[in-house]
Amino acid sequence: MIESAAAAPVAVTLRLADPSAPILVERRGSRIAATSGDRPLLSLHRDEAGRADDPAFAVDDATGDPVAATRAVAAVAEAVFGWEPERASLRLALDPDDPLARHLVAHGLARVEAGILCIRPETAMQRRDPWLADPDRPPYPLDLIMTGDRRHPRRPRKPEGLVYARHIPWLGEAVSFRALTLADLPLFHRWMNDERVAAIWSETGSEAEHRAYLSALIADPHMLPLIGCFGDRPFGYFEIYWAKENRIAPFYDAGDYDRGWHVAVGEDAFRGRAYISAWLPSLMHYLFLDDPRTERIVGEPAASHAQQIRNLDVSGFAKLKTFSFPHKRAMLVMLLRERFFGDRLWRPAARAEGGR
Repeated sequence: MIESAAAAPVAVTLRLADPSAPILVERRGSRIAATSGDRPLLSLHRDEAGRADDPAFAVDDATGDPVAATRAVAAVAEAVFGWEPERASLRLALDPDDPLARHLVAHGLARVEAGILCIRPETAMQRRDPWLADPDRPPYPLDLIMTGDRRHPRRPRKPEGLVYARHIPWLGEAVSFRALTLADLPLFHRWMNDERVAAIWSETGSEAEHRAYLSALIADPHMLPLIGCFGDRPFGYFEIYWAKENRIAPFYDAGDYDRGWHVAVGEDAFRGRAYISAWLPSLMHYLFLDDPRTERIVGEPAASHAQQIRNLDVSGFAKLKTFSFPHKRAMLVMLLRERFFGDRLWRPAARAEGGR
């Protein structure tokens, strides 16, 4: 139950359509308010007349803009589920025929249960608009093609610029991912020649060699290189891939929309539990939101990389088997969409510490 402002942190949800105007959610006793700058969006209070074990929240006031109000409700839901991790749902004492209620139901944020609006975390966190830079982009139509001997869906045009951002309350700033460009070459070159990164990636080389490496990835439809940032500070390099066209495909029954990833944390200042518990679940969140048909995320860390495998284990990845690439002995790991959202794994993994 929500008790007081002092008992919990302030939560912020970024609105990527306007990153300069995040939604601030605060609680004061039995009341919750969501604002953007000096603009009030939503105010609620706990309905003491309702069920004592699961009180509903009455809406005192809401902006007349249904899109803004829906975003405010989503921000409040994220905040409440963060404050109260064991809460099964957020119940709103709002007439189901109220325009805001109808908008929430139509857009998949709430459903009507026993005459009351109910928001569940596993569905609220699958909405795209609080976190994706292009949430209105529909899934790319299924168009099966051949690449060599592999039949797979044609992949959409790769994004440019920012793709995802999420405010991290325990860090007081946002983690974000953006598409890499060749302007990031000096950063990539420095990171790959760092001894700590090179021990895992084995991609040391000249700037010319790294330019050729990145140019090939940028041109490859199944690969998406990303730069991760905390605030405006780049901290790591990520390679996102569609598994069916990737080298991992022969080693398991790859689905059409399975995704996989590699990571190199290039800045020592951003290693450790506080940071990996921010970027790792946020990256998984992005991959599941990017295409709702993605049911599984896979990885193939070196079987000898015990720390990374422990991090993945506590973050919900199942260890399926070890197998051999030409260049390494690998562990096949897999995270299910149902596990990620059902077990609320966007929250910090309890024992994660911050490879390929």
